[in-house]
Order: sequence, then C-alpha cells, then structure tokens
Amino acid sequence: MSDKIIVAIDGPSGSGKSTLSKMLARRLDFINIDTGAMYRTVALAAARAGIDPEDHAALEQLCANLPISFKRVGVKEQVWLGDEDVSDAIRTPEMSLLSSAVSASPVVRKAMLALQRHMGGNRCGSGVVLEGRDIGTEVFPNAQVKFYLCANDAERGRRRYAQLRQNGQDVSLEQTVAEVIERDHADKNRKHAPLKQAQDAIVIDSTALDTNAVLEQMLHYVHLAQGKKAKGEG
Repeated sequence: MSDKIIVAIDGPSGSGKSTLSKMLARRLDFINIDTGAMYRTVALAAARAGIDPEDHAALEQLCANLPISFKRVGVKEQVWLGDEDVSDAIRTPEMSLLSSAVSASPVVRKAMLALQRHMGGNRCGSGVVLEGRDIGTEVFPNAQVKFYLCANDAERGRRRYAQLRQNGQDVSLEQTVAEVIERDHADKNRKHAPLKQAQDAIVIDSTALDTNAVLEQMLHYVHLAQGKKAKGEG
C-alpha cells in the first residue's frame, strides 16, 4: 500500500467535488469514493426507519449493519444500499438537509470514518480519490494530495439548481441558493469534524472556471505527487 496515492477533496456543497472527483478518478484510473453520498445514504435509511437525527443510539445501531457500496457502470457511478440503487433517492433537497443533521452525530461519523478508511486503505490499484467535507482534516490527514474546492454562494446555488432541475425536481433558484447557504452553516458549525480547509490543502476557486480547467489543475498536482512517490520523496 506504500505506493498508493490518496487524493482528498473537500469543500462546501456545489463546489464541484462530486463531478471533479469522478473525472479525476477516471483520468487517473483511481478508485473514487463519494463520502458525502455515504452520509446521504445514512440519512435516507434513517428517514425510512423513522429515526430522529438526535437519536444517537438508534443511529449507531442503524450504521452497524448498513450495507453501503459503490459501483461503476460504464461512466456512471452508482451508490447502493444493499441491493437497491439509491443514487437518485439520496440527491433530493430533503436528503441534503437531513444528511447534514445526521452527519453531525458522533456515532454516525465514527462509523462512516471507519468505513471510509477501510474503503480508501484496502483497495488495490495505484490510488484512490475521496471527496467530502473532512477528508483532508479527519479521514486521511496524511493524504499525499489535498484539494479544497470553493465557489461563491450564487454560483454554487446555480449549479445545484441546474442539477436538481435536470433530475426533474421542481425547485426555485432562490430556494436552492438559500438551502446551499443553510447547509454551509450547518456543516461549518457542527461540533464533530466541521467543514474546514486543511492547512496544507491546495485551494481552487471554481467560480469562474469550467470543470475541465479545474481538472487540469488537479491533474498537475497529482502528477507532481506521483513523481515524488517514484523518487521516494513522498
């Protein structure tokens, strides 16, 4: 495992983490793990079971046997809960807000932290890309490459709005921007593993950049890290 490159991508909602982590993993032929989707899946399972986000004992029991997995079908990456593809079900505005509440639970974070480290540290291949809100600070603080993606509120809200509309959801732009800001506040102010930039993270503001421009920047830094690994410096 010593030759593996771990890429940590953090940032707020709508900063492009999910899209870029998939693109980066495909270009590098790395494994991609969407940790945010894991918390959304916990939220979905909790909602279906009628579990209150403040009921930590029930959440702990739920997470102990939650069969979360990722599958890549062609270029599409799917999130599975047991034998059900929940990729679309976890992307609703309701699940966005509920996942923020659920992820604030220390028992949920402990369970997902263990699962994320297992997924990231026990996969074959040359590298892994993980994206979320605490990858570079909590999950893999020793990752060889850390990115913090950001964009202004209006642009992140616009991107989220376009995504939801594309998925057939009837939402307003104003409402979506407000929900993005609300999610930011919850993520940055939660007690356990709040959203924050790692000190050694490479910050990329994508407000005025398209995804390909950001991807090329990210590839540059990963290739530098790979070069250092090859020379025994990393």
